[in-house]
Order: sequence, then C-alpha cells, then structure tokens
Amino acid sequence: MEKATFPRRKVCGEYISATTWPVLRALGVADELASRAGPPVRRVGFFTGKSTLEAPMPRFGDEWGRAIGRDLLDAALLERARGAGAEVLQPFAVSALRRSADGFVVSMHEAGRGEEHEAHARIVIDAHGSWERGVAIAPTRASAKASDLFGFKAHFQGARLATGLMPLVLFPGGYGGMVHSDSGRVSFSCCIRRDALARIRSEHPGVGAGEALLAHAMASCRGVREALSSATRDGLWLAAGPIHPGIHTHADAGIFAVGNAAGEAHPLVAEGISMAIQSSWLLCEGLAARKDFSLRALEAQGREYESRWRRHLSMRVHAAALFAAFTARPAGAALSMQVLERIPSLLTLGARWSGKAHALGAHLPRGA
Repeated sequence: MEKATFPRRKVCGEYISATTWPVLRALGVADELASRAGPPVRRVGFFTGKSTLEAPMPRFGDEWGRAIGRDLLDAALLERARGAGAEVLQPFAVSALRRSADGFVVSMHEAGRGEEHEAHARIVIDAHGSWERGVAIAPTRASAKASDLFGFKAHFQGARLATGLMPLVLFPGGYGGMVHSDSGRVSFSCCIRRDALARIRSEHPGVGAGEALLAHAMASCRGVREALSSATRDGLWLAAGPIHPGIHTHADAGIFAVGNAAGEAHPLVAEGISMAIQSSWLLCEGLAARKDFSLRALEAQGREYESRWRRHLSMRVHAAALFAAFTARPAGAALSMQVLERIPSLLTLGARWSGKAHALGAHLPRGA
C-alpha cells in the first residue's frame, strides 16, 4: 500500500552507495537502473565558504556508488515486487491498524475518496518518512523547535559539477550535497534549520522557499555558486520535514519498521536510500528464512532484526550525528576545512565511517 501513484519524485539525495548495488543485483533490478543512473562516484568533496576540497571515495570491490531519481528507482522496485506476486494498491493511505486473532486488520482509503477498505495481514512492515506519523510504529513527536531541519531538493541541467564528484556542501544554517544523477541532471538536496529558513525567506521576498534557499547557498558557498550559477532548474522544488534523525523503534510483535521509520542518519552523509534498501533486505531475508508467523516467532524475529540493524546501520546514524554537530556552526565548518586541507585522507575516512564501504556480507546470497 502506497499513498502516492508511482512514478513520482521525492525529496532524496538519490545517491545509492556501492554497498547497496549488490542488493539491487540480488533483486534483479541493478542492470536496468545502472543503464540510466548517473556516472560512478569516485570522489567525495567538501565545499564551505570560499574553499573546496576533494578526495578519493572509498572503494567497495568493483562497485561504485551512483545516483538515480526516485521516480525511476521506486518504479523499478515496484514492478519487480508486482512481478514476484505482490498485490499493489496505489494510491491508498493507511488510516488505522488493529490486531486480530491471526494478525492484523489494516484500514485504508483510496486517495480522493472517502470509502474505507480493509485488508488482513499476518505481519505489517511500516515504511514511512520520519516527518510522517505512521499508524503502526509512531515515534513521539516533539513540539516545533528552531533547530528543526527541513529538506529541499531540485534537479538542474547544465550544472558545472565535475563528473564523478559528490561534495558535501556547508552553508550558514544548513548543509547539502550535489551529485550527477540520471538524464544528465545534477541533483542538489539540502537541509536547513527552521529559524534559518525563516530568516532567508524574509531576506528574499517574492520568491519561493527553494529559490531563496538556493540564493543563500550560492551566496555563502563558492562551490555551489560555481556549479549551479549557469544551470537551469529542471522541474519544481520539493520539500519535506521536519526530519527526525536518530534510531527509532524496529519491531513490535509482528510490526516491523524499515527505512526512516526504523532509523535515520543526518542526510549530510548521503546514506538515506541505501539504509532504507539495506534495512528492508535485512528484515525480509530473516522473515523468508523463518517462515514462521506465530507470535513467539515474530517476537524473536524482531529481536534478531534489531540486532542486525544496529550491527550494520547504527554506525552511520552516530557518525552522521557527530559530523552534523561538528560542522553545524561556522567555526566548526572552518576548522573542519583547515584540518581536511592538511589531511585530505580524513575525507575518505569520513566517507568510510558513514557506511560507504560497509557490506551486508553474509546476509546477501552467494554471487550477489
């Protein structure tokens, strides 16, 4: 069940790390996606103020990370699921969930229509954005804060970004990233604090939030200015939020969370979609192996899944939080650049810490 009809665009950095392509290959969609994805990302960059720096991206076997739009990625995965026998309901939104004697009753309604429908399930896999309130495992929502982060994303044609380079971009009040994606486009995605966004919008009256944010990033970061000053935006700005980085609940007696619903790293490490795909694989590989849907077995599976998730993905959340805390203030960004200019290999090491070379290993089928 998906509330939107695919294909559709979505706020996402679009970068799929090298460690995720073996999962896509095991699912049978890698060749199709690779034929349309952007070029291999072999270098990682760091842009802040007037300074730019780049270093080698850590390699993972023969694989390199690449970027592709969510409209293409999600549609390919959906069709693969449909081909494997899944019943696809779009656009349907889940409105309620209750336990039954043999599992769950899911209440849902088709978008634009008030009529309610029901489906019965032995298990529920909850996959929703951290800014959305799920009906299965819903994290506690805090009141609005000045430090809340909102995500923005747009595509550009004619950008002057070096091929194969993916830079982390820092600007006052937020951070972002750029990467060559499909169809010759460069994807620019970023996060901005609530208070900084309000200030930027007041400084740029008469334009939308996305354009005001872009003007702010270009004015404060030479790397962004050089890459996008002569580029043409391809499509509308997308926005979402506030996001809630951190580790959330993973399982609750037959309900399992994947993607951002399970845990979200600060987007500055560009691991969001890879964590979503890998967490889904870790869960479903375990469920398929057990083939036991008794309550006791599902509780055991939940504990096993959480252990796998933390072992393979928690480091990315912690590393991203550390990077975000250190670079959030101008003094931290300036100090980071000073250190990296002296030891550029730290940029490669930081990419490694954020999961760019951490494989699922034994949890992938042989040959994948």
